[in-house]
Order: sequence, then structure tokens, then C-alpha cells
Amino acid sequence: MGTSLPRILLTGFDPFGGEIVNPSWEAVRALHGKRMAGHLVVSAQLPTEFAASLRLLKRLEREVRPVILLGVGQAGGRHQLSLERVAINLQDARIPDNAGAQPIDEPVIAGAPAAYFSTLPIKAMQAALHNAGLPAEISQTAGTYVCNHIAYAMLYLAAKRRGIRAGFIHIPYLPQQAAHIRGAASMSQSDVERGLVIALRTAIATPVDRPLEAGTID
Repeated sequence: MGTSLPRILLTGFDPFGGEIVNPSWEAVRALHGKRMAGHLVVSAQLPTEFAASLRLLKRLEREVRPVILLGVGQAGGRHQLSLERVAINLQDARIPDNAGAQPIDEPVIAGAPAAYFSTLPIKAMQAALHNAGLPAEISQTAGTYVCNHIAYAMLYLAAKRRGIRAGFIHIPYLPQQAAHIRGAASMSQSDVERGLVIALRTAIATPVDRPLEAGTID
């Protein structure tokens, strides 16, 4: 798979919460093996389990040695692609994970910093997505479930090894999921895939983020 190329580790999750599909994995696996601006995408599925996902992520990071780590996860309440600004060192699960674990007020990594900010150019990525006609936002919270758990772990790992940038994107339901949930927003898999390609290409081309307004007042 072109081992001389710098690699991007792109992760999605298996289904959880009674769903039979997870849009993050459907989009992520479609990009496995793609080449982007001289980089190779390596896609991997993580279990929606606190402990097992962290173990697998650590192993993948050691094996793949990526220059970019990008996690993708389902957030059924979101209406657009959500570029996460921050991940916090907290597990506070409203529902059990797929292994039945439900940690409450526990750290992702004991003794580590309270939070990490994304090291990807999220504002430039948002602008590129908007220019392509895709709805996208800068999100100020990745929640406290397994997505935040992995987002934090990615940023923790990136902080430990020079030359890695990391971040996380939440995506809406697929249309077939939203069809069974009154009022739920959705996004097609093709649009999610297109958005991920745009986001990654922008990240590769943008070592320093653009100073664009993307804050909130509530």
C-alpha cells in the first residue's frame, strides 16, 4: 500500500445504541487506501467500547505511524459536519458502551491534562467545506461518551510524538437511520465521504490554521 507515503489514520466506529449501521464507519472504510496529496489513507474500525477502543487506537498508532490522526463518529443530534475544537479528559456515559461499561466521572487517561485542543486547521477545514456547499460547524464539545474518549486519546498520543496532528469530526445520521427518528437530520454517505476528503486535503495543505470567526455566544 505504498509504505513510503506518509499516512493518515482515519477511524470510525461500529454501530451502537441499538442501531445496525454506524455512518462513521461506512464513510471511513470507503476511503481506505485512497491517496490524497501524496498521503495514504489507512482506515480502521474502532469498537464503541471505552477500554477496547483505546487499546486498539494505541496499537494502530504504533503500527501505522500516521502524520494525521482523524477520528469520525456518529452524533445523531447534529445537523451538519461538526469539527471538534476540544476533547476533555472525562468519561461520563449516559448509556453503556457495547461491552456494557458505563463509566461515570472517570478520566480517559489518569493524570493527563484536563483537555486538549484539536491540532488540525479546523477553521480552514470549515471554510473549505462551506465553499464546497457542505454544511459544517466548529463544535465546542465532543460530549463525554466514546467519541470524546477517542478524540482525547488521539490528541494525547499526538502530543507525545512529534510530527502528528490530530482531530475529530462528528457526522449526522444516514438518511435510512433518520427515517425512523422523528425530526432527525441526516446526511448522505456520499456527502460525508466528500466532506472527509475535503477536510483531509485541507489539513494536509494547511500547516497553520486561518484566523476565521467560528465562536458562539451560548
